[in-house]
Amino acid sequence: MISSDQTSSDPNQTPPGALHGVRVLDLSRVLAGPWATQTLGDLGAQIIKVERPGNGDDSRAWGPPFLKDAAGKNTRDAAYYLCANRNKQSIAIDIAQPEGQALVRELAAQCDVLIENFKVGGLKHYGLDYESVRAINPRIIYCSITGFGQNGPYAQRPGYDFLIQGMGGLMSVTGRADGEPGAGPAKVGVALTDILTGLYATIAIQAALRARETTGEGQRIDLALLDVLVACMANQGMNYLYSGQAPRRIGNGHPNIAPYQDFPTADGYMILAVGNDDQFARFCAAAGHPQWAEDERFKHSAARVQNRSVLIPALCEVTVTRTTREWIALLEQANVPCGPINTLADVFDDPQVQARGLRIEVEHPNSGPIPLVASPIRLSATPVRYDKAPPMLGQDTVAVATQWLGLSPERIKALMEQKVLA
Repeated sequence: MISSDQTSSDPNQTPPGALHGVRVLDLSRVLAGPWATQTLGDLGAQIIKVERPGNGDDSRAWGPPFLKDAAGKNTRDAAYYLCANRNKQSIAIDIAQPEGQALVRELAAQCDVLIENFKVGGLKHYGLDYESVRAINPRIIYCSITGFGQNGPYAQRPGYDFLIQGMGGLMSVTGRADGEPGAGPAKVGVALTDILTGLYATIAIQAALRARETTGEGQRIDLALLDVLVACMANQGMNYLYSGQAPRRIGNGHPNIAPYQDFPTADGYMILAVGNDDQFARFCAAAGHPQWAEDERFKHSAARVQNRSVLIPALCEVTVTRTTREWIALLEQANVPCGPINTLADVFDDPQVQARGLRIEVEHPNSGPIPLVASPIRLSATPVRYDKAPPMLGQDTVAVATQWLGLSPERIKALMEQKVLA
């Protein structure tokens, strides 16, 4: 069900995105689902975001900070909401009312993809579950995101990123080791499980679209935050499966590589990321201790890991003799991976970040130019596009109701008076 929208042949215009013509109905909110639909939108898909009248996506209220309008006053939209909702149209529909349910089904009938993150079985009451939608659109790719998946003893539980970071094992390997100052489990500083789930959703949706080209049929995608995090434990998960020993917290150290962590300097900290024996030898020479590279305790990677308790204190005695900037200059010349621990202010001032264009501006209808963080995807022929700022709640209700649903102005007005639309 690919749209037949025509694009300009003007060679001076940005070419259509790689997913141009794909229509996505977004019934998700907060982060995992919206992250997926924003990524699809960046790649050219058309995203219709269905929100509750009055409040909309929960994350609109998750401030401060909030977006300011042209007069400098706070709007109703938090920066949190802005991080995951560009390149979308917002239509406010009350799906608790039968008329609202019918409108969403009509939108679904015209879409290639539907993505939702309601609790298991939550949409069946509204006639918007997979079976109901598939009955009217057999080609639909229906992506459900939940905390624990569609089956299993935890299926009915609500799932939140912080909870899953604990249950999925990430917090067991994140934080200072027992016995050290500040010891204890720690969560990652962003909702990483939600982000990873959004990215897996994007991958799965594109795979299902590709499969549909062969079969002509859509399918359901069942994504669980817990499944995603367990899969993303990567080497830590495999370390456990092959050793039978659960990894423990070791602060900023690496379980399989050393030295690969933060080190104190004369004016702060730096990251030293030595990934092989040659890099270690070059570090030792630059640091004025070439003998360490020939020491049997440190010569090879596995030995350095085994003798970490001796190696790291010795390195710390050396790293505090220079500033972070001095170490970076010295080790870059020696081709040893190292770097600072930046604040976000430092990040957006960094010349590499600026050269890559990771801070962008888009025009917001209520606030003028607003900053956003760019997509990291770089495609040479079909680059990502930033056509639309994160929409205000119901900003596109009339447009979508007219263009997609074919409703007359009188019918739209009546539905708004009934609070079906807003």
